[in-house]
Amino acid sequence: MTKISFEIQQQIIQCFGLCFHYKDTVVSFMQTSGVPNDLILKWKSEPKFVWAKNVINELNKTENGRLIIRRIATEFYKMKNIPDEVQDRDRGLDALRKLKRLIGDTQQNKVNETLNNSYHRSRQEMKIQLRQQLLQKIEELKTEYYSLFSSDNPQERGYRLEKIVANLFRINDIDYHDSYRNRTNTQQLDGYFRFEGFDYLVEMKWEKNPVNSPKIASLKQKVDTKLTSTRGLFLSINGFRDEVIQDFSNKDAKILFMDGQELAYILENRISLYEALKVKIIGASKTGNPNVSIINQE
Repeated sequence: MTKISFEIQQQIIQCFGLCFHYKDTVVSFMQTSGVPNDLILKWKSEPKFVWAKNVINELNKTENGRLIIRRIATEFYKMKNIPDEVQDRDRGLDALRKLKRLIGDTQQNKVNETLNNSYHRSRQEMKIQLRQQLLQKIEELKTEYYSLFSSDNPQERGYRLEKIVANLFRINDIDYHDSYRNRTNTQQLDGYFRFEGFDYLVEMKWEKNPVNSPKIASLKQKVDTKLTSTRGLFLSINGFRDEVIQDFSNKDAKILFMDGQELAYILENRISLYEALKVKIIGASKTGNPNVSIINQE
C-alpha cells in the first residue's frame, strides 16, 4: 500500500493538537480509527502534538499501521466541526480545513490519474483494434489477389486488380482515385494518388510476359503532359524486360516500377504500403533506378 503523504501526516498531527482539548476525546478518536489501545496509552502522558507524532511514526512501521493512518485521515475528513471545549476554535478549524483540502487534492489527483490512465488505455486499445482491422482488410485483399492467378478472364482479372490496389491505398489512408479518362477522352489512367506532395499516375498490366519499353513510354507521355510535380507508378504483375530498367533509369523518367511479387510482399504485411513507396522513391532519387526492390527491406 502506498504511504500517505508526509504533508498529510504532518497535518494530521496538527489536527490532533489543535482540534481537541481533552485527552480522553483524543483517546476515543484514536480508538474509533482503529489505533491499538497499547499504542494509544504508550504516549498519552506526552503533549498532544508529541503523542500524535509518536503514534503516527509507530503506525508507519507496518502495513496495517499505514492502513490505520488512512482511517485516521478519513475520520478527520468526516468531521464537520470540532468539540465545543476547544479554546482556540479558529486555529482548530483552520487546521481541519487544511487537512481536508490536502486529502481532497490527493483524492482528486488519484481520480485524475485514474481518468488519465483510462484515457491512454482506451486510446491504446483503440489503436490495437484499428491495427487489427487494418490487418484483417489487408488479409482479405491478399486472398483476393492470390485468387486472381487462377482466373482465365484477363479483363475481369485486370478490373479486380485495379480494385485491390485502390482499396490497398485507401485502407492505408492514402488518397486514391479509381481509373478514369481525361476530359478530352484521349488518355485513360488506371488510377491516381497523391503522396508526400507529389501526384502519381498509375498504370497496371497483367500480361503473360514482362512489360516492354513502349508500354512504359505510354505512361511517361501521360506524366509529361501534366504538372512538373506529377510522377508515375507502373505496376506489372509479371515484371519488366531488362532493357526497360535501362531505358527509364534517368532523372527525367519520373516513373516508379513495381511487380506482382512486391505487391504480394505488401499484401503479406511484410512491409507497409507507405514504407514500400518510400523505399522506391528514395532508391530512385539516390541511384536513378526506378525499380529498387522492396523485398527484404523490413
